[in-house]
Amino acid sequence: APGQFIRDFLSKTAADKQIPMITYYEILHASGVAEGKPEVTQAATSAGLMARYLADWRFLLQQIGAQAAILHLEPDFWGYAQQAGADPTKLAAAVASANPTDCAAQPNTIAGLGACMISMVRKYAKNAKVGLHASAWGSNIDVSLNTNPALNLAAEAGKVADFLLACGADADLIVVEASDRDAGYYTSLGQNRWWDATNQKLPTFDQHFAWAKALAEKAGKPLLWWQLPVGNLALPNKTDQWQDNRVDYFFGHTAQIAQAHGIGMAFGAGAAGQTTPETDGGNLIAKVKAYASGGGQAPVCP
Repeated sequence: APGQFIRDFLSKTAADKQIPMITYYEILHASGVAEGKPEVTQAATSAGLMARYLADWRFLLQQIGAQAAILHLEPDFWGYAQQAGADPTKLAAAVASANPTDCAAQPNTIAGLGACMISMVRKYAKNAKVGLHASAWGSNIDVSLNTNPALNLAAEAGKVADFLLACGADADLIVVEASDRDAGYYTSLGQNRWWDATNQKLPTFDQHFAWAKALAEKAGKPLLWWQLPVGNLALPNKTDQWQDNRVDYFFGHTAQIAQAHGIGMAFGAGAAGQTTPETDGGNLIAKVKAYASGGGQAPVCP
């Protein structure tokens, strides 16, 4: 039945005394346009599509109601929008024209779309926290893979922060990511997506956290890491068991996450065939249990 998936998810997390995190990632798939700029220039400007989209957003929020939840809005979309134009107040979108019920006062722009969606959270799901997604490549330089030691990380972070603030000044947090797939999987494709855990050769974890900290401080909002790959170095590099070093590094450096204004981390790849908690040899679960018991590490969110 409509909404049954989310109602079951909310009931299960409530029974387990967990806070559900819901990623609303719909514009690309609902529109059928090519990924990237067309999502912004074609999908977001379609009054008919956006009317359905925002009605579905309202419906989702109504299912959440008074329950606590973390809401994550449209990964990648804001990055593609930033690449389409640095000023979201000048990028057209169907907002008031698509949803006069909730957003009649909002401008028909990308900035208005973010403001509209956040205002709907305040109206329909008052105990939820909501955040836009920050892409490390939104400024047209992929900071997560940068190998230039002269790059001004704070400046690049500031560009992303300014764009997101224009779209979501009333948001509670910003969601960031490390990689959508395991590094070992990308190696099998001939791509190097590894971060150096010794922080000697770029790209490094230190570089990522410096960018993240600058982003949080410019935006004035805490960060939640999402879609962290689950692989580890003991795996054989095959389907469902790819190597990566993010789990081990993140759990081994929780103080660094806190110093970058992080409030949490959510694990799980963004594609099928990647490492999962069921295929990683028990590494993620062991790390979570050790963290939960103290484990000698500082809490991410004291």
